[in-house]
Amino acid sequence: MPDLVLSLLCGLLVSLPAWAGLPADDAGELASAIQRHYDQVRDFRADFTHSYTGGVLRKKTVEYGHLTVRKPGRMRWTYTKPEEKIFVSDGIKIYSYIPEDKQVYVATVPPDDQATTPALFLAGKGNILRDFTVQHATVPDAPAGSVALRLTPKRQEREYEWLNLVVDRATLQLRMLITSDQQGGTSAFLFTNLHENAGIADKEFVFVMPRGVDVITEGH
Repeated sequence: MPDLVLSLLCGLLVSLPAWAGLPADDAGELASAIQRHYDQVRDFRADFTHSYTGGVLRKKTVEYGHLTVRKPGRMRWTYTKPEEKIFVSDGIKIYSYIPEDKQVYVATVPPDDQATTPALFLAGKGNILRDFTVQHATVPDAPAGSVALRLTPKRQEREYEWLNLVVDRATLQLRMLITSDQQGGTSAFLFTNLHENAGIADKEFVFVMPRGVDVITEGH
């Protein structure tokens, strides 16, 4: 299955504490503030730039697209260029579709207590302090006015070793999500034009099976 689904991750209605007022050396307090902030977000939309650097030659690829999320567990990642790709979670199943391959991969969304992957955290299926050990991180390419946490999973993950979560210092809105895989590759998502609590309908997360594709189900 494509690595996005496996290795992947706001104006609130309730005003929450900003990181600017927290102790500068307390990563746990920042993590708690981010979790409280994100718990109030029902849905959001954003554009993203996905950069991946990996392999022996450290080759870099850059892709662009749009992300839609509605809690709990619903996501639609639509890659628009350079290649069309669609990844949809309807809260029960995850569908991965690359039109050029004429294949659809279907997997089951894991239970909340097993959903530590970054993408599923974005969809409300994870918890920072429950699932990760946290510490401050430095991200050279992070947007101005942001702050970052390094999150290391408390149980070993097959798909990634750690992730950096970058948020706006004042609002705690999501800015970047960066992961490192077991082969030394780095996958970075930069989020822009983010809009929260937009009233996104469930119908946006219905995956319509294309005609003429091979359907590959997890475990078969």
